[in-house]
Amino acid sequence: MNATIVSATDARALGDAIATAQAVIAEAKTIVIPTDTVYGIAADAFSVEGVSHLLAAKGRTRQMPPPVLIYDESVLAGLADEVSEDARALAREFWPGALTLILYAQPSLNWDLGETQGTVALRVPNDPVALELLKNLGPLAVSSANKTGRPAATTAEEAATQLGNDVSVIFDGGPRPVNRRWGFDVQPSTIVDCTSDRLVVVREGALSVERLREVVPGVMTRAEFDASEKARREGEQSQDTEIVESAEMPPPRHMATPEQDGSQETGRSTATAGSLTAGLVGSASTRGIDQRRTASVQTERKTPEVKDSTKPYSVQAATALVFGATPAPTSTGSDSAEK
Repeated sequence: MNATIVSATDARALGDAIATAQAVIAEAKTIVIPTDTVYGIAADAFSVEGVSHLLAAKGRTRQMPPPVLIYDESVLAGLADEVSEDARALAREFWPGALTLILYAQPSLNWDLGETQGTVALRVPNDPVALELLKNLGPLAVSSANKTGRPAATTAEEAATQLGNDVSVIFDGGPRPVNRRWGFDVQPSTIVDCTSDRLVVVREGALSVERLREVVPGVMTRAEFDASEKARREGEQSQDTEIVESAEMPPPRHMATPEQDGSQETGRSTATAGSLTAGLVGSASTRGIDQRRTASVQTERKTPEVKDSTKPYSVQAATALVFGATPAPTSTGSDSAEK
């Protein structure tokens, strides 16, 4: 066995071990730490080589990226992008604890956790040793300390048996709450996908959906979300049929409403990519096109278009608008004909 087992229950020994772990993590190697559920194998979340070693030690592929443990909710702003107030409310209420939030990763960060599709799973563990390590080592990519397909380690000895040749340091924090030998039984963390305007529970664990709804009433189960999406798609298909049928009728000649003639601001809408509706109002991938595009298809334009004097029609004009200079006049085909 290559790993060194150090006590995490003795304050003096822990301080020395943390200094050793900092050097190990800096070298893109892995360690084993206790958490509030089981023991976990950890690597620097920002080290591509370290995360690669973690996945290799477990026998995992990049299609199974590890979550990231952090010290405090305040770290969210630096690691995640577009964090909604609902997601923050859950973090404030349940961190540290058995709640994992799937969020968009900050695109500027230099990390590679695997095939995450631009997201990151974050959690603050409710364990004093883990929090002390995270406070000193920074965000850690962590997965259960076991070979894929084998039981997760609930003691330092079990972790050493499975991963002793793959890690450098094992922090012994005693038996973990999820421990078969001692009869403890703690559920895994609840995972909530926060990457859309609706928060969806993708795995219900220690925190029930009802408990989450006490903080954010709009939290949905996966079944509820799937049913909602099915109803939305069926509605869009029905809308597409109505638009096709109305396209065969002559355009209306009555007075246009404020929404139709564009004098009143309308909301924004999206449709499933590739559908007929998407050609009019834009698909979800375009982040929405103004609904007035739909109205313009159905009504005749009453007034001729007026050239927007502020719209940049050339690179020079655009640069001038940005920096406040007066753009040089741009020649058009008609101007050349007159000269």
